[in-house]
Amino acid sequence: MQAISTGLTGEKQRAAWQSDALLAAAAAVLSLVANWLQGANKLVQSGGDSDSLMRLVQVRDLLAGQGWFDLVQRRLGLDGGVEMHWSRLVDAPIAGLIAVMRPITGSDAAAEMAVAYIWPGLLLAICLFLIVRMARQVGGDAAAFPAAVLALAALHFMAIFAPGSFDHHNLQLALLLGVVAALMSGSGFGAGALAGALASVSLAVGMETAPVVAASGAAAALVYLLRGATERDIAAGFGVGFAALALLVTVVTLQPGMWASVRCDAWSAAQASLAVLAGLGLAACVRVPAFGESLPRRLAALAGLGGAIVLLAAIAFPVCLADPYATLDPMLKRLWLDWVSEAQGVLSLLSQRPGEAAGYLATPLLALSVIVWCAVREPGFRRSAFILAPVLIAAIAVSVWQVRGAIFAVPLAVVPLAMLVARARKAAAEGHGIAPALLMALAWLVSFNIVWNMGVTRVTALFAPVQVDTAASGDACYTAADFNQLGELAPVNVLAVSNLGASILLNSDHRVFAGPYHRNVEGNLAVLRALTAESETARSMLAELEVGIVAHCPGNDETLALAAAFPRSLLAEMRGGSAPEWLQPMSAPDGSPLVLFRFHP
Repeated sequence: MQAISTGLTGEKQRAAWQSDALLAAAAAVLSLVANWLQGANKLVQSGGDSDSLMRLVQVRDLLAGQGWFDLVQRRLGLDGGVEMHWSRLVDAPIAGLIAVMRPITGSDAAAEMAVAYIWPGLLLAICLFLIVRMARQVGGDAAAFPAAVLALAALHFMAIFAPGSFDHHNLQLALLLGVVAALMSGSGFGAGALAGALASVSLAVGMETAPVVAASGAAAALVYLLRGATERDIAAGFGVGFAALALLVTVVTLQPGMWASVRCDAWSAAQASLAVLAGLGLAACVRVPAFGESLPRRLAALAGLGGAIVLLAAIAFPVCLADPYATLDPMLKRLWLDWVSEAQGVLSLLSQRPGEAAGYLATPLLALSVIVWCAVREPGFRRSAFILAPVLIAAIAVSVWQVRGAIFAVPLAVVPLAMLVARARKAAAEGHGIAPALLMALAWLVSFNIVWNMGVTRVTALFAPVQVDTAASGDACYTAADFNQLGELAPVNVLAVSNLGASILLNSDHRVFAGPYHRNVEGNLAVLRALTAESETARSMLAELEVGIVAHCPGNDETLALAAAFPRSLLAEMRGGSAPEWLQPMSAPDGSPLVLFRFHP
């Protein structure tokens, strides 16, 4: 088996590219149509995806003239606003698409709605194309179709490509798949440089990719370490591309006065200096002839580089090596972070939602076992294994810490699993009897993460039936129409739980104090203290904050949890229908789940 070359050249290779592109485009359109038929659009019904809504708020501010380097969200938090940790590298293409669509559609709202489909649809097509290309590379032509089917199912049900998904995770996935695909595509300097450049951009988009980006750099170093001179160019290219884009990203996203600043949660001097050292150091290790004469020398050189990177991080940026949430206020950790689903570890989900945990872990672990099995038995697969395995292991490790790592682990798992299915299909076609057909069916089933999710959920429900919370109203106020009344009112300071913050900002001109963002410490604390205090204490807090309106959603998960934890609080009183007299109920449209109170100090 040839893991790198499928034997296609010239016209046949172009035909394969075209076929993969058409397959990816068709699958992406199918996903968007399915979402449209189901009414899935986060601008209409966010489903609690505050980040996509807040991203659009940030894009609107940019289009309205807010400075490129100015990331302060002035309508969030206490006086002065909150500086967001998000990158303009995500805002720019979304803003560009909206600007292009505005004259075509005739209004800002229509342009945003069009881009709500175009942006995630484009990224979905790119991700599908890259997965199919990699699967064809490791498994031959027969792996292309299984890859498209498995990838479509995995990405569709992850919901990060649903219409209105402006959060940066879908872009990060596309960039990381591009990194792996470029490394797998060949041994040339250009492929390595492209991989390194994409890795730097991915890191600049969001720091949560740091472990996976580091693993991709380790993969480039690993193929050079084990294969020697034949991989010199791609490793050098990765290093140069990684360092060059790190410098470019610094210039493009940070104003000159901030080039020396250190921020652990966003691109800064810390990430830039480590990236330049890692990139140029890798290029030097592979280009200095004395370092590459033997495997022990290559190992010594790369180990020295790794030590230098760790030493620089430990000496210059020790705070960035700690738990990013270690210094978070205990109240915020207990009443906010511990309830954020994507911040939970996969293992912690096992006792609460085992089906969800299985959906995150089963296919990546199965894919890793396929990689190891094939690498041991088939020398031609080993180069691909040296690239896929480190990145997949890093993604799995991140998932164990926080489930957001599954965004990278599950799609990457499709590549080896598509090869597994392709081989099972071939065996079924060539074999006799029912056994090969059953094995093929089994290969298909175990390769769908949604099957693991649903299967484990059904099985565990037999032994521990799910308890339905009858106290929940069932309406969490995540529909844009829920905020129509609020949007018609003159701008004031609005007090609401953090889950509603982004929706209020997007659908009105009001200011909110709370939003699910770790930099908004004081604003989030102010809201938590006010809502969980007894009414008379809360009254003075609201007066100090100059609150105009209290927006209350009885069915929101955050409301339910806080009211249950603080049964004598202002929030519990409102949810129980006995709000204090200084909160005047405002008339609301029939059926509106959002209850508004005018505050009278």
